[in-house]
Amino acid sequence: MRVLVVNNAAPFIRGGAEEFAEQLVLRLNATMGVEAELLRIPFRWEPADCILEQILLNRNLRLDQVDRVIGLKFPAYLIPHPSKTLWLLHQFRQAYDLYESGTSHLCNHESGERIVRLVRNADELCFRECRAIYTNSPVTKARLRKFNGFDATVLYPPLLDGERFIGGEYGSYFFAGGRVGPGKRQHLLVEAMRHVKSTVKLVVAGPLDHEDYGFRLRELVAQHDLADRVELRFGFHSRHEIAKLVNGALACAYLPVDEDSLGYVTMEAFSAGKSVITTYDSGGVLELVRHGETGFVTRADPRSLAEQLDRLVGNQTTAIAMGHEAKLLLDSKALSWERSIARLLNV
Repeated sequence: MRVLVVNNAAPFIRGGAEEFAEQLVLRLNATMGVEAELLRIPFRWEPADCILEQILLNRNLRLDQVDRVIGLKFPAYLIPHPSKTLWLLHQFRQAYDLYESGTSHLCNHESGERIVRLVRNADELCFRECRAIYTNSPVTKARLRKFNGFDATVLYPPLLDGERFIGGEYGSYFFAGGRVGPGKRQHLLVEAMRHVKSTVKLVVAGPLDHEDYGFRLRELVAQHDLADRVELRFGFHSRHEIAKLVNGALACAYLPVDEDSLGYVTMEAFSAGKSVITTYDSGGVLELVRHGETGFVTRADPRSLAEQLDRLVGNQTTAIAMGHEAKLLLDSKALSWERSIARLLNV
């Protein structure tokens, strides 16, 4: 069976979705009787008018010598094929919940309403054509049901390389991994370190979404004289480096805005037996992070975060106990690539 995985490509932006797509292809190729490739379609959402062109581009692509298509993200999943399955990581949220909340860049665009309507029409045509639709979390499933009226089955993405995240010492630093950008709110953690009373460091490591955000974080560190308490490691890091930082941390912190999934940052921490500090508005992350059990959930403001950071530093026994519960919870979901691929191919 020849399987083509299709995903979008935003040049020089790399995060969990990109790593997931590559890992999916590797795992498919390790499956007997399967030959897989990854097709990445360039996608730009600004200027907004170009979105319509990219809908047309993908709808008019034709794939030859492909037995099965697995679509991950808009607009790549619009490519027509008679045997297409979606593993939906998320839709183009600027035309859905972000538009509804007034935070989409389409809200003030003169053609915004028309673009939203055309995005939704293209999606609904695509969804009707699919053999099956899986989503990466209940959050994504609920959004699909609310806005498009389609049902889906939750199929959690397994951890990319769980064998690396085996735990270790509970060190004297908190680790914040993943993409670094406004949507992940590392600035709140940096600001929280102003109020942390304990002797502990914050390590932020990951690729920048925008250079401006990196400049903002550096400015915060300099402005509040935090150079000895906050370490910023911008850029791509090997999986070995990331695993080493997770395995040696006291705990991890992850503050996304309404995350679509469990979050690889969360899963890596839990696999290593490390608790996670997050916020009430972090979305799918809250399926794993349970306040006082597998981590702490608090308000998205620096002082509240600082209070929870201090709680963990002051009681390592609590950090270890919550990390143990975190690992048990992740293990209980019994996520595996073998099961996931069997679901995707045996529809």
